[in-house]
This record gives sequence, structure tokens and C-alpha cells, in this order.
Amino acid sequence: MPLIKPVSDLRNYPDVLKGVKVGQPVYLTKNGKGRYVLLDIDDYSVVESATRLGVELMRGRISGESEGWISSQAMREHFKERVNA
Repeated sequence: MPLIKPVSDLRNYPDVLKGVKVGQPVYLTKNGKGRYVLLDIDDYSVVESATRLGVELMRGRISGESEGWISSQAMREHFKERVNA
């Protein structure tokens, strides 16, 4: 179950930080609406990496659709050349 607290609870930030555990963020509300999320740094790294991967995959898809796709054999040869170089 998500841990939801009003942003005003940050006055007692040690108590709020105790609620942040790996895999369990603390959601902060402002005027009754979700506004901020506190994450463990390891969880943030996972989110950041997944976001970067998603962006790169989207760039590859756009490139393939606009410039054309290459065959799997051509891809293998490309990387074989890079490894041997």
C-alpha cells in the first residue's frame, strides 16, 4: 500500500525519510493533490536507466521508420567489424 503524506509533514523530515524504503516511495501531497515523490536513490537509478533506455529505443524506432531498417545479418557484420577493430 502506498505511503501518502502531506508535504507539511516534511517539517519532521526524519519521520518522512524513515518511510522511504527500497521499492516503496513516499508520495507527498499539496492541497490534497499528489505533488512529489521521495525515492530511495537505488530506485531512482532504476527509473532513470529505464527512462534513458526507453528514449534510446524510441530514437532507434524513429530512425528505422524514417531512414529504413537494416537486416539482422548487416547488423551482425557491423558489430563484428567494430569488435575486431
